[in-house]
Amino acid sequence: MSDDDHKQKMQERQTQQRKKVSELVDPKKGLVLIHTGAGKGKSSSAFGVVVRALGWKQKVGVIQFIKGKWKTGERQFFDRLGEVTWHTMGEGFTWDTQDKDRDIAAAQAAFAKGREMMESGEYDLIVMDEINIAMRYDYLSVADVIAGLDARDKRTGVILTGRDAKPELCEYADLVTEMTEVKHPFKAGIKAQRGVDF
Repeated sequence: MSDDDHKQKMQERQTQQRKKVSELVDPKKGLVLIHTGAGKGKSSSAFGVVVRALGWKQKVGVIQFIKGKWKTGERQFFDRLGEVTWHTMGEGFTWDTQDKDRDIAAAQAAFAKGREMMESGEYDLIVMDEINIAMRYDYLSVADVIAGLDARDKRTGVILTGRDAKPELCEYADLVTEMTEVKHPFKAGIKAQRGVDF
């Protein structure tokens, strides 16, 4: 392709793109994003959005379901930064707790805290990390989670992470991203790496 042909093609694409953008509307409300799938990167992607929101001086909250007291790099970083309201409320991975009633109580307490934060009008973004796992095991009902999202302040966007997001929740959300695993070091016998995996 010649330089002139390339330039003409890019000018046509630019015109089309500008037309599309001019037709878009601002919903004047926070969006609901879901990061799901079997691949890694769901929480990491959400924390990337947290960094972006903080860059715009937005107020951010994080509620962690499931992960419990597991020490993670992102928690340490945001604690040092001191600009994110962070609640780790899970009791740990379900195969570690082995107590369904306790897991249900922890998930419900975490969602109650999340709902309080969503309704407060104080937050631009709230991440509910691993909430999809809590719904997968029926620790929380999809109907209750959707009702909580419906009741959120207009200002507040929410990211819900974790494998196996419920279809009804995916239908409700504004954006759904599914992480696909292509290759994973764990399957090659490599343990989780500090700074990469946690």
